[in-house]
Formats: sequence, C-alpha cells, structure tokens
Amino acid sequence: MKILIVDDEVIIREGLCTVIDWKELGLELLPAASSAEEALDRIPVEKPHIVLTDIRMSGMDGIELAREIKEMLPDTEVVILTGYDDFGYAQQALREGVTDYLLKTSRPEEIIKAAMKAKQNIMHKWESMRQDQLQQAALRTQMLDRVLKKGLQDDPEVREELRAWFHKYEVDIHRQTGTPAAMQVMLVSVSGWGEASFAELLQGGAENILFELLPCVTLIKKEHLLLVVRYEVGVTDAVGLKRALRHVTETLKCNAFAALGGIAQDYEDLQESYRTAKEIFAYQSLFGTQGLFTVDDIRNRSGGRTICSEKEEAELTVILMSNNAIELRHWVNQKVRTQMEDAAATPLSVQGYLQSIIIAGHRWLERAHTSQEEAIPLGTLSNFAQTSRPEEEIFKALSAVMTNFHQGLGKQRYSYIHKAIVYIRDNLDQSISLQQVASSVHINPNHFSEVFKRETGLTYLEFVTQERMKRAIDILQGSQTKVSDIARRVGYEDIKYFTQQFKKYTGKTPSEFRQEAKPEK
Repeated sequence: MKILIVDDEVIIREGLCTVIDWKELGLELLPAASSAEEALDRIPVEKPHIVLTDIRMSGMDGIELAREIKEMLPDTEVVILTGYDDFGYAQQALREGVTDYLLKTSRPEEIIKAAMKAKQNIMHKWESMRQDQLQQAALRTQMLDRVLKKGLQDDPEVREELRAWFHKYEVDIHRQTGTPAAMQVMLVSVSGWGEASFAELLQGGAENILFELLPCVTLIKKEHLLLVVRYEVGVTDAVGLKRALRHVTETLKCNAFAALGGIAQDYEDLQESYRTAKEIFAYQSLFGTQGLFTVDDIRNRSGGRTICSEKEEAELTVILMSNNAIELRHWVNQKVRTQMEDAAATPLSVQGYLQSIIIAGHRWLERAHTSQEEAIPLGTLSNFAQTSRPEEEIFKALSAVMTNFHQGLGKQRYSYIHKAIVYIRDNLDQSISLQQVASSVHINPNHFSEVFKRETGLTYLEFVTQERMKRAIDILQGSQTKVSDIARRVGYEDIKYFTQQFKKYTGKTPSEFRQEAKPEK
C-alpha cells in the first residue's frame, strides 16, 4: 500500500518522511511532492492509496487537491494537515470527502494513528470488494452451470444476466462489427507440476493466460477449466486454440489437454456444446495429457472388448497360484496397455474390460475357497475417465486376491492339498492325472493320494468326477450351452460317458436336469 506526502514547506515535508518508519507500518513511501500541481501530475501514474497533504500551499490548496484526487481515484484516502487558524476550514473538508485532519503540531504517534486509520479504511474496502467479487463469481458459476446443464428454459432474467456478462468480454459478439457471434465450450486440464498441492496454482495460471489470449469467460472446476469461447476463424478455431494452449504449456512448463465442444450459434446451443465437450473430455485417460481434441477424434470409436477371454482368465489363475507379484504387475500392465491402445476403445468399454479382470480374480478365489468366511469384498475400478493409472487399481485389487488366498494356505496343515484342489478346479476341462496334480504341488504321488483321501474323504478320481459334475450343473443352470459343449468344458470327449456319469451323480440325464430346472411360467 502506497502513501504520498504533499507539502510546500521543505522542513515539514522532510520531517514527515524521516521521523516515521513508514515501511514498518506496511506502507511504501513515495517521493514527496512539493505542490498540489506536482502531486496531480504524478497521482494518475503512481496511484497512491493514501495522500497526506498540507491544507494551505501556494497555488492549489489541500482541499481542492483532495477534490481532484477523489474524482481520479475515488478510493484513495486523503488526510490533511492544518494549523489552528484553519481548524474550521478542515472540518468543512471532512464533509467533502477528506478522511481525517491533523494539526501540524501533532506528535508522530498521532500521525501514525491517522495513517493506520486510513489504511484500515482501505483494507475494509478491499475486503468488501473481494467478497462482492466472490459472490458475483459464485452467482455466475451457478448461472452458467444451469445454462450448460439444463438450458435457459425461457428464463429472461438469466438470459439478460448471461448476455451482459458475455457482452462485457465480447464472447457472443464480434469485436469489429458488434454482430452476434457463435460460441464453443472448451474444457481444459493442466498437469505436470507434480505435487497435488500445486494443482490449484497451475490451474489458476492457465486460466489467467487463456483469459488474456482468448475472447472468453472462464470458470475453474475441480477437475478442469471451463471456457466459453467466441468462435472466430483464425482466432479461436482449432488452429487458434492450439496456439493458445501451446502458449500455456510453454509459459508454465506443463501439459494441457483440451476437449472442444461443437459450435453454438446461440445460447440454446451451448448445452449441446458442453455435452459434447464432456464426452470428449472423458477420453483423456485414453488420449493422454496433451493436445486439443474434437468430436472427430471419437466419432469412429465403437468400443473395444468388455470381457476378458477364457484364455486370459486361465493366464491370470496361473499367476495368482504362483504368488508372483512381479509377474502379476507385468501381466496387468500389458492387458491395460493393449486395451488403451485399441483404436476402437471407449472409456466405457475399457472400464468394462478392466472390471471383468477383477471379477475373474474373485471368481478364481471363490473356486479356491472352501468356505465363504474366507472371501474378501469384490473390488471395483473407479471412474475410468478420472483414473490416471488404472493399472495400479487393477494390480492392487488382484494383489489382495492373491494375498488372501496364500495367507489362507499358510494357516492350513496340509496346504498343498488345498493348492491341489484349486489346480484341479482350474483345469477341469483338461485330462488331469493324479501324477500331474501331485507334480504341480511337488509331492510324491503315492503320499499325495493317501493324504488327499484322508483330507477330502474322497479318492482322487471321485473328487475330480464330483467337481466336474458340479461344474456341469452350474453351466446347465446358467446357460443354454449344448450338452456336447458342456461335456468338453468339463473334460469329457465321450459325450455318452459324460451322460452316464452325470446320471449316476444326479439321477437324471443332462437334458432331463435342464428341463426340470427351468422356472415355471
């Protein structure tokens, strides 16, 4: 905050400048002026917040100077110095806008008190202005949010407020002709400063630059900047906007991702432009953190795979059984990267596919567990559009599955039997011998056979047959898969033999079982 002293008496002038430590009071002392005329020449440039002036000077006096200052800078505080003879004159000055008056014989502490009173007045004005600005900004935010999300809905009051705001910054009119102009909604995300604590500062810097470069109004949202930009070929078309974004990235040393909605010919079309911009913005996780993107960049994306394949599920089960976190991370990274590089992928298709991987992990864990008490809650992938590293979320969810299983194994006396059961359930479609299963858990086949029967109550062949029948029942009840295909999926090439085993286990043929399992209409 700056203070200017005006007095035509050199002794008074220099005394006021040197006796008081203005810097300690939080005031910047400008070079003193020796006359009102000199002060008026400098005030428009130096813009002092406080003026301390003598009331009687050769030429223009202090009262007239105060009047001129108030016309130029209405918020400037003026304090006048007066002698006893001018006391009544000074009281009249108070009624004309002078903040305070002091006798020339006042002690330094009285001068300081008057200066601090003037400073406090200015601080109150600034705070009041700041609150007004915050309130206006909040109202504008609410108004624009309403227009972009719900349209104007024939609300003349909102329309006029919006028009006045847009007119002020020449968003909806051409600067040269004053004719109506088209507009576009643009969402901008900036990143690259590392710590989250810098995000707000970076976003504010980007907003300032774009506001200076473009005819626009801006709002700061949590995850992005929102701009309504006047459309003008060569200025705010795709080429012009890319130029502005490049200026942001070069100035702030950051990355800038922007989603540009369609051209809105009037206020009613802004809602559609905003909807399109949001749809494009959701692709940031696929497109990266840099560049300007339009509807043309997503037009041909019909969506990639949404469910992981049986082969991928089998790969995952092998990794989960191996308890190898490094291999799991490598597998997850490869699957995520492949999906995100798919030219047809959309945020929804990628999220569906990645969620199916988590489900596959839990499905394996359910097969592996002998009791529901050991199960863990199903993890979910958060909103993919707002996930910067989805592979980390997938890895954490599957790591929890893997850890849960292997910690459970460690609590069991014959953990290799439980591990063998999981191996059997994961390979029911294969021809798996006792020797093969025993080898998978590194146990002698004879010893394995003996312990297996003691722990499960069934011989190896009885257990495998039981598990195959259970799996066949699940498939019969949950799908219309052909009986021949079901047989192959549970390890039987001979369909007749499969039917015999199924009837022996359930008392019915597969077809009879399916027919009786149908719900009554």
